[in-house]
Amino acid sequence: MKRKLILLALFVIPLATHAAATDKLKSFIAATHSAQANFTQEVLDKKGKRIQSSSGTMQFERPGKFRWEYRKPYEQLIVGDGKKFWMYDLDLNQVTVKKLDAALGSSPAALLSGNNEIERDFRLKDIEDRDSLEWLQATPKSAESTFEKILMAFNGKSELVVMELHDAFGHRTVLRFTDLKSNPSLPPQRFQFIPPKGSDVLGD
Repeated sequence: MKRKLILLALFVIPLATHAAATDKLKSFIAATHSAQANFTQEVLDKKGKRIQSSSGTMQFERPGKFRWEYRKPYEQLIVGDGKKFWMYDLDLNQVTVKKLDAALGSSPAALLSGNNEIERDFRLKDIEDRDSLEWLQATPKSAESTFEKILMAFNGKSELVVMELHDAFGHRTVLRFTDLKSNPSLPPQRFQFIPPKGSDVLGD
């Protein structure tokens, strides 16, 4: 569950424009070069019972660069440097590395780090508002996706504040974002990773 929790976190997308939710997503992809935010994450079972929770910070810079830092309840780090995907487990002092395309493929993470061709991999549609938020649904076109659908909710400022990832097992991962900043200047070092001395490196 620990690994699943971390990988799911890669799929966040903060947005900022005015229109229907699907139009906001498209406008964001076209206009936003970088972003950062705080996040909380909960994993719920098919009955809605919370089975895991975590929190931390995320940053990204297009194309293909991102950094997710989990700070509670344990420390883990995920970095995409544009070519490779790095996942560092501080408790185990273990690093997993993969080619970025192989790690992400046509997954929801493409919404965060990928290109502007979002409708190539996802079917988008606006759905009913709830909790005073505007919602859209993104359904993967690939049968190999681990997610059946992804829901995104926007507040009155056209910021993405909630994302729900629904998998084939009935689990739901809920991400909530605060203190979103669009197009901040981020130092290149944030998207670089060097395995710590003595760490166990697995993968490419």
